[in-house]
Amino acid sequence: MLNALDWFAELTSGDDRRAERASAALARLGRRPLPQLLELMRSDSADHRWWAVRCLAAIPEVRADRALVEALGDPYLAVRQAAALALRQRPMADAIPVLLALLGSDDALLARLAGDALAACGAAATAALAQAAVDPAPAIRIGAVRALAMNDDPGAIPALYAALEDPSAMVEYWACEGLERRGLGMVYFQP
Repeated sequence: MLNALDWFAELTSGDDRRAERASAALARLGRRPLPQLLELMRSDSADHRWWAVRCLAAIPEVRADRALVEALGDPYLAVRQAAALALRQRPMADAIPVLLALLGSDDALLARLAGDALAACGAAATAALAQAAVDPAPAIRIGAVRALAMNDDPGAIPALYAALEDPSAMVEYWACEGLERRGLGMVYFQP
């Protein structure tokens, strides 16, 4: 049986199979490896930071939450993507402002993962997404309306109806999808 130090050696080995196994083992230890994982988040190695995010995503603790939000600003794209994916699976209202900014990312995957994480935030993100749905940048409007479409909050309905008037076909598409998901497709009236 390996101890925590051995698992950290495996996590930073550069071998993805070994690192994945170590990630699962460290997550099972709960909060115990948290200080070392937070230290690993400051590593010069983007790969080490990525694996730290992977582990932190499985540890439900406030310090891990903060580190995931901070990782959305990491200089390495894959670390930002991993953090956005983690926040999709573990939504946090504190991440909403940073995730909104990522809707306009040049990287389509990061923008989509940020939108998914915002949708997972539910009602906590609805007002911010409704504001982003009228942003001058088409990519941000598309991402915001897509997130509203996937958001289960009934409060998103007025913004979805408003988005039907957007000049972007993609914004209109996601508005229709969101209304259809709610059983309101093809019903046009002003709420």
